[in-house]
Amino acid sequence: MTTTSSYESLDAWIDAHFDEQVRFLQALVQVPTDTPPGNNAPHAERTAELLKEFGFEAEQHAVPAERTREAGLETVTNLVVRRKYGEGRTVGLNAHGDVVPPGEGWTQNPYGGDVVDGKLYGRAAAVSKCDFSTFTFATRALESLGKPLKGGVELYFTYDEEFGGELGPGFLLENKLVKPDVLIAAGFSYQVVTAHNGCLQMEVTVHGKSGHAAVPETGVDALQAATKVLTALYDQNRQYKEVRSNVKGINHPYVNIGLIEGGTNTNVVPGKVVMKVDRRMIPEENPAEVEAKLHRVMKEAVADCPGVTIEIRQMLLSKALQPLPGNAPLVDALSRHATSVFGEEIGAAGTPLYTDARLFGEAGIPAVLYGAGPRTVSESNAKRGDEHIVLEDLRRATKVVARSLFDLLD
Repeated sequence: MTTTSSYESLDAWIDAHFDEQVRFLQALVQVPTDTPPGNNAPHAERTAELLKEFGFEAEQHAVPAERTREAGLETVTNLVVRRKYGEGRTVGLNAHGDVVPPGEGWTQNPYGGDVVDGKLYGRAAAVSKCDFSTFTFATRALESLGKPLKGGVELYFTYDEEFGGELGPGFLLENKLVKPDVLIAAGFSYQVVTAHNGCLQMEVTVHGKSGHAAVPETGVDALQAATKVLTALYDQNRQYKEVRSNVKGINHPYVNIGLIEGGTNTNVVPGKVVMKVDRRMIPEENPAEVEAKLHRVMKEAVADCPGVTIEIRQMLLSKALQPLPGNAPLVDALSRHATSVFGEEIGAAGTPLYTDARLFGEAGIPAVLYGAGPRTVSESNAKRGDEHIVLEDLRRATKVVARSLFDLLD
């Protein structure tokens, strides 16, 4: 069988089994994995059952309950499927099943997996339960060839991306349960992502003193002080626009204040205000320097406010994904086949997102992001109402991954 005919056979198998792949994805969407609360073990158990029907035995690695609770989650069970073909490189394929709650704005059932006008709707349909199916069916297609292969494929289906990944890929790597030679993580169909932003999240508490609004001098207004912190942070965004990344697809740093809580009642001087701050870091930035500067900026903002103190707690530090030298075989194979299958030039780029794939990079494992999905996150409605995957993108991305696995292991 020639290489070209092998690609054709892979494509044909995927076309012939695509209805089955769609049903597999529907079953995954129909088991909620809202995080919070983060009760993800039932989904892992259901996924393992479905994989067993394909002859894939999934190891179930439960994160200890105490550690899970400390992270703010209820249950985490990560899955590992090992398919060994011979001597050679091991290609890891990683996608996450946890996802933010549905929220508002849905016209379709967020747990229905309904197909309407060629799109499959549901929370996590696009990010990234779709790639549970992409990676599973690409592996099945590869094995359908019946050809001798080198190395092996390992599937990692994990459940802690929304909270940073430390209990997902982090747990598997830390406990030496996995160590692939290269890794493909869940992504989108129209670019091969080789780098992504880092993310620093902080809880910032501004302390003042509560007082009666009729005698405001008896209190210290924490909200008034917090507005100075907000002004200082938003002024950083003006400065960040002058800092440009050299990575295609990534622009500049950004700070976002996503949540503010504080005060006691309408007639009470606010004694405490809590803010959740998200700082996106471009790959060229040093996380320690970024964090130190933000501490300085916020503390200086309230330095002239008598009676005010500020407390800063790091919630998350996700480092940027940096391209490692060994990623060339992944990039070459995925770019070549994506360009062929999609009929347009698809190459390497960066993304302003952050993902748990960076944990593999930190472990020295060359990693790229590629999978099923549209050109942009916004097109898929990921993290918004009516999240969906275009089924034709799912079909074609599965062909790209299957062909690439063949190249890497033939």
